[in-house]
Amino acid sequence: MSKPIQVAIALLGSVAMLSTMTDAARAQVATAELLQLETKIPLGDVRGRIDHMAIDPTRHRLFVAELGNGTVAVVDLNDRKVVHVIAGLKEPQGVGYVSSSDTLYVAGIGAGGKGKSDLAEMAKSPKVKIVALCDVDDREAVTSRTNFPAAPYYKDFRQMLDKESHIDACTVSTPDHTHAVAAMAAIVRGKHVYVQKPLTHDIYEARMLAEAARKHKVVTQMGNQGGSGSDVRKLKEWYDAGLLGDVHTVTCWTNRPVWPQGVATPTGKFAIPKELDWDLWLGTAKAIDYNPAYLPFNWRGWWDFGTGALGDIACHSMDASFWALNLGYPARIEAESTKLYSETAPACSRITYSFPAKGSRPEVKVVWRDGSLYPPRPKEIADPSAWPFDTSGQLWIGDSGKLVAGIYGENPRLLDEARQAEVTAHPVPQKYPRTEGVYAEWIAACKGGTPAGSNIPEHSGPLTEMVLLGNLAVRTAQPIDVNPTNGTVLTPGVPEEYVKPRYRSGWSW
Repeated sequence: MSKPIQVAIALLGSVAMLSTMTDAARAQVATAELLQLETKIPLGDVRGRIDHMAIDPTRHRLFVAELGNGTVAVVDLNDRKVVHVIAGLKEPQGVGYVSSSDTLYVAGIGAGGKGKSDLAEMAKSPKVKIVALCDVDDREAVTSRTNFPAAPYYKDFRQMLDKESHIDACTVSTPDHTHAVAAMAAIVRGKHVYVQKPLTHDIYEARMLAEAARKHKVVTQMGNQGGSGSDVRKLKEWYDAGLLGDVHTVTCWTNRPVWPQGVATPTGKFAIPKELDWDLWLGTAKAIDYNPAYLPFNWRGWWDFGTGALGDIACHSMDASFWALNLGYPARIEAESTKLYSETAPACSRITYSFPAKGSRPEVKVVWRDGSLYPPRPKEIADPSAWPFDTSGQLWIGDSGKLVAGIYGENPRLLDEARQAEVTAHPVPQKYPRTEGVYAEWIAACKGGTPAGSNIPEHSGPLTEMVLLGNLAVRTAQPIDVNPTNGTVLTPGVPEEYVKPRYRSGWSW
């Protein structure tokens, strides 16, 4: 019998009455951290019994010692007291019941903006409990803190991950430049991660996250929700069934940016709002003065923080073709754009990715257009006013058919009306399993299910690398040649920091 259990048993006699806790005692236990576990009983069951939420590890060090017959003692190692005895730890049964040991304890890194909706969606699952929140800007975190009042709140995700050891998984919904460093901090601690798109700010970071995810065997998912949808799978089934023949061109367009791009660097001196930790917001980026031009939303257009319209949307709109056509890395990328600025993405660009033949698939060109630059109207659409069908979308052209779909691959439709009517009346057999959506897919994977479709090592890492190669062509105003086997940039003169960022001191992993 180990010493902590001996201590627990020795103390039990004098404090057995604590098995029926007072409100004050329960509050004290709820603010302590369960640091150690020497029991076969799932720690989640113990947490569920003591409502383990608001944690202050500087106050208490708790040890959970098993006493047998489904009973444990919670021992405060600082005060050397048994603060709680929990008996009857047997799982109840019933339809819809979720054992506390089956609950996924999720922390949100980035609680405002997209983080707010990510956390709200996660919390809809009975298998998820939001147990910690982190945001550098108190103003942005208000809604999430209201939605999850028992979750401890931090400004520095590194402190949160160090102190909240019970966290199972994290959402990362921050500006692009801190995606990688936050995700890596979670991964190396063995936490599963759900990271918003684009997965990373730079190509090197995507590769490092993929390697780390493999090494630490964590469950990962990028937040490109269309990839978890039924329509992307339908689109792939149509392609596999030969409805388009050999696809040689895919065009994606968007009305983004809907934030400033192609503008001069902002100037002026501004006081930092008291609710904002500007240094933490800058994170890995170089130190510059605070300016309200950058946040909370317009950071996307600035190279130090965002990846422009391409990074924001292409992980959605190129996802279907990347998977269905097994694109891999391109061999060459050529870009055209409006005026270039050193610190911000251009107002409008057209980028052509050339992918070499692979297996039985011929060469494919994927053409990206942003800034509401739309592709030519297909001849199958007779009415000029009907094109484009939406401000963002995609057009696939094969040697025996064409289709259009939305930005997420939703609502695919063959442009040949007779063939569309035929496939509607006689659907192509379902070949790929459907999911319950991007959040449910990741949650199920975290609980031991099938790996999420947009997991980092196999899909979202390589997809993000492919997308971000386009920004190299834009920023250097020259064609970029790439080794299509391994993604190595072959064109000389590309600044190293465009591929591998230079982190500020204190932000390396």
